Amino acid sequence: MNFLDAVPAIRRIETNRDALFAIDVVGDVSPADAENLFGLLEAAYALHPRIDVLVRLTDEESVDWANISQDTLRQGVAGAMEHVVRCATIGEPRWASRVAAMFPKALPFDFRRFGVDDEEAAWRWLGARPT
Repeated sequence: MNFLDAVPAIRRIETNRDALFAIDVVGDVSPADAENLFGLLEAAYALHPRIDVLVRLTDEESVDWANISQDTLRQGVAGAMEHVVRCATIGEPRWASRVAAMFPKALPFDFRRFGVDDEEAAWRWLGARPT
């Protein structure tokens, strides 16, 4: 497989709210996917200094944590701590505890997990819908 064959594991979801950053996580997340995600978030922060985030886990497989730069992860956490107002996740990834360990116990933003069957509740909580 070459780079043209690889389908990104992190995909934007278009929504009816400008200050909502919504993504699907599908399949195996590579270091390139993580870099792309943090670049997209940086662009969202530049447009809207305070944003809500929705992460929908669809057929999530794994994350290549060992090969994602520690600087990238630190910058991602710092950006979220500064810019995120509310974050909703839909689904429960096997790697959730690893992500949670990167953040302090007391978050400066509201965070809620929703089950796959509660996706509509997540969108309502954020006052948005996919378009």
